Amino acid sequence: MADKLRIVHCFRSPVGGIFRHVRDLTEAQVAAGHVVGIVCDSTTGGEFEERLFEQMKDMLALGIHRTPMQRHVGPGDLASARRTYRIIKELRPDVLHGHGAKGGAYARLFGSLLRVSRSRVARLYSPHGGSLHYDETTATGKLFFALERSMAHFTDCLLFVSDYERRTYRRKVGEPPIPNILVYNGLRAAEFEPVPIGPDTADLLYIGMMRDLKGPDIFIDAMAAAGPRLGRALSAVMVGDGDDLPRYHAQVKRLGLQSHIRFLPPMPAREAFALAALVVVPSRAEAMPYIVLETLAAARPMIATSVGGIPEIFGSGSPALIRPDPAELADKMSEALADLAAYGRLMPDGPGLRARFGADVMAAEIEKAYFAALGR
Repeated sequence: MADKLRIVHCFRSPVGGIFRHVRDLTEAQVAAGHVVGIVCDSTTGGEFEERLFEQMKDMLALGIHRTPMQRHVGPGDLASARRTYRIIKELRPDVLHGHGAKGGAYARLFGSLLRVSRSRVARLYSPHGGSLHYDETTATGKLFFALERSMAHFTDCLLFVSDYERRTYRRKVGEPPIPNILVYNGLRAAEFEPVPIGPDTADLLYIGMMRDLKGPDIFIDAMAAAGPRLGRALSAVMVGDGDDLPRYHAQVKRLGLQSHIRFLPPMPAREAFALAALVVVPSRAEAMPYIVLETLAAARPMIATSVGGIPEIFGSGSPALIRPDPAELADKMSEALADLAAYGRLMPDGPGLRARFGADVMAAEIEKAYFAALGR
């Protein structure tokens, strides 16, 4: 096949939205006839992610290569970079696609090194939020954004997953001096089938990484406040894992909610949707979260914070959107649970979502960017 590409996706942590994005993209690229591989960190992820890798391994002709990668810049970076570069060099990619801050740095630096050795490699970067979440007025933010400006000269194309992410890049880093396009995250066709709730469901569901950026603490505080407003104790399921999980257990205990909130390990989102009547995404910051798309595609009612690219999914005036504030979330929980059927009718319609956020649309646009970067 003349247009068959050797594509390597490089990213640090195989959890959350980045991993989901890469899985969907690699599946579509393999179906299109490309040869694909993954290089990522070996120290993050758990049993759930291991099962996902097991499902993927026979599909990826260039393999799954895991090696230790630090989250933050430090002394271990040099050894990690050497190992990662050797792996990528052996894979001989036509396209090196970096995801997130660390994956983006490796893809652009190593792609440039391969060019020095006369390999023609397209270097693409998808921030997925990443370092763009930093405050540009802090020393750390200034450092990261200065690095982003310098790295632009080693990048063939920037791929943004939301217009919010693109605007944030322009504000904090500057106008990109290279091609850049907006490509929304996309879902597979089967994910647009409704998910019915099961018997004995909880009132509320949080599903995501257990870290403050995603707002589990906001969810817990809001649940404690919403119950008295409805005149009954609420029940909730919190699905996910992360370094901050013990702190949320302690918060639940401090508020006396141990019998009302159940913690469960990571599981497929559609399985989790059947566990509760109302899904809540209380994030403090996002780029274009898959969990919002998955929830709406499954025809489940939800509350979400108006951060990042989330308003681009709902529409900026949607009554389902709130600030990341416990009191505001408690008010919205009370309102939605008082008449869930009426609240559900406020959600975006399925056909419109599918036309904008299908995996086939996402993969086709990204493939065009690859060929353009290679001059084909």
